[in-house]
Amino acid sequence: MAQSWGNKISSIFNLLGQLEFTDGKGGPLDREAAFSKLNKLTLDIRSKHKTVYVIGNGASASMASHFAADMAKNGKLHTQVFSDLALITAISNDLGYKEVFAEPLRRRGRKGDMLVAISSSGMSENIIEAVKIANALEMDIVTLSAMKEDNLLRGLGRLNAYLPAKTYGDAETVHAAFLHFWIDLIVEN
Repeated sequence: MAQSWGNKISSIFNLLGQLEFTDGKGGPLDREAAFSKLNKLTLDIRSKHKTVYVIGNGASASMASHFAADMAKNGKLHTQVFSDLALITAISNDLGYKEVFAEPLRRRGRKGDMLVAISSSGMSENIIEAVKIANALEMDIVTLSAMKEDNLLRGLGRLNAYLPAKTYGDAETVHAAFLHFWIDLIVEN
């Protein structure tokens, strides 16, 4: 039997309420405290004229681009995504897709910048590789993941957002809501 619209809305609402946050040591954070910390980190980045890099694959890449544009236009932040087709194909061809975000981040990222890593599965090898580079560069890392509770990405950031969505559509819907709320917080300040 096909799912009804009402059931879908209810399911998304429940997932929004199940969004979990952890800090860099895996300790749980209250949602309001997590968003407050995220807002403070972002405002610090803006005041220090640092860069926010946003990465993702597929629909998450689209969200990364959209979010980076909103952060730049509405949040007055310097943002960057690695969505240039020539760059993507050159790195993928010459170094492998695992390096598609890590290689440009290795060259451009600086201490005090921020990496926002979006992966519904939390297992994308190219996202994990970029997070390793961001850690080495001492960047602030924010992760968004879903699916399995023990996904790799979930524990790699300074601030990690996870939800137990079982489908990509549900994960992407809640991630989009998360990102738009974050933008609203930045704009308010």
